[in-house]
Amino acid sequence: MSPIVKKKGEQFTLPGKYLLFILTILCTGLVILTLSTNLLSAPISAVGGFLIVPLQDGISKAGSWLNTRSEELVQIRSLISENEALKAQVDELTIENIKLQQDRYELTNLRELYELDSQYDDYDKVGARIIAKDSGNWFHSFVINKGYDDGLMIDMNVMAGSGLVGRIVDVGPNWSKVMSIIDDNSNTSGMVLSTSDNLIVCGDLELYADGVIRFEKLIDSADRVVEGDKIVTSNVSDKYLPNILIGYISNINVDSNNLTKSGTITPAVDFEHLEEVLVITELKQTVGE
Repeated sequence: MSPIVKKKGEQFTLPGKYLLFILTILCTGLVILTLSTNLLSAPISAVGGFLIVPLQDGISKAGSWLNTRSEELVQIRSLISENEALKAQVDELTIENIKLQQDRYELTNLRELYELDSQYDDYDKVGARIIAKDSGNWFHSFVINKGYDDGLMIDMNVMAGSGLVGRIVDVGPNWSKVMSIIDDNSNTSGMVLSTSDNLIVCGDLELYADGVIRFEKLIDSADRVVEGDKIVTSNVSDKYLPNILIGYISNINVDSNNLTKSGTITPAVDFEHLEEVLVITELKQTVGE
């Protein structure tokens, strides 16, 4: 029987062993042809280069992009961590700076109190801190953290800055209330240091908006009192110890009666910024006893 059998209504068929033999011969021939010539390798290489090289280039670029993004993410995380550390450091430095400013301000106040204490070393004094104040922009009435347990009494004189602040008007076991000389209810017997002429220093909160308070009832017939003269507490004051600086005359006028003069005084104390004060632990009536 012929290896190729053709029947009516059927296609030619080839037995499997013949097909395998033919394919083996064909593959062997192609291998020999490939090894001995570049007839097939060149087109295959060209096709491979056309298909594989762009793929490799794309993979390389994708890998490079991913590597770059990975490095950027690492850098971003590092920068975020560094930024948080710097923020924490800035916060610490800010707190430290505020504390140093407070310490410097407190040191300045303490130096002023020390100098004031040295100027009035004839009087025994105790330091106190202001813990409360009445409403308003200025310290016309306030409370300090010392009381009768510390030996304080009503009418004891209070100083700060460069001179007189006021006097104690109420006292408790560990607190005292102070009325300052700028209060509307305050009247202080004063004296012109250069001439020993007496006058009355009157508190005036409305006038203190311009940084001054009033004085009145100055008798100066010789016209010796001038602007800039120091005003101190008078020897005849019933509440204040003598020769404590009140302030400086900033303006002087003759009254309508042509007998007395009045005007304004710039206080020696800044009543807008007070924190610590000195309390003289002596009363006027006990001086000299």
